[in-house]
Amino acid sequence: MNSTIQIISHSVEETLNLGKSISQHLTGGETIALIGPLGSGKTHLVKGLALGLNVASKEVNSPTFTLINEYEGRLKICHIDAYRLDNPQQLEALGFDELCDNHSVVIVEWADRIWPLIEEFNPITIKLNYHSETERIIDIENCPKSLHEALQN
Repeated sequence: MNSTIQIISHSVEETLNLGKSISQHLTGGETIALIGPLGSGKTHLVKGLALGLNVASKEVNSPTFTLINEYEGRLKICHIDAYRLDNPQQLEALGFDELCDNHSVVIVEWADRIWPLIEEFNPITIKLNYHSETERIIDIENCPKSLHEALQN
């Protein structure tokens, strides 16, 4: 589906719950591109996705310096932070395409920094922006049909 779904999250808890809801529709092989400014809730959304995939949220933190964290749950999660990368080739050299298999979910924070590399993987794109101090506008693009239908209800 090409339409955008817009959600307003009123709290960290709602952002976590959105991540859990999204994860219920993941089957493996998905790439999720997270785009948004610092502090917009990207890592909270990842924690929600992980919770929904049976990974304890306390295990999840942004891999700013390690670049990639992996978590085992219902599906393997490869959590990438592209903030410190200068170009897509740096992640490509780390074997990005090998992470993208049918048994894992690849989640990329700061995906806009390496967009030329990940766009070929047809990512679910989630853009987070400030609406107020506690509220975030979350636009979800390129949803699988089941996720699109679930989020519309």
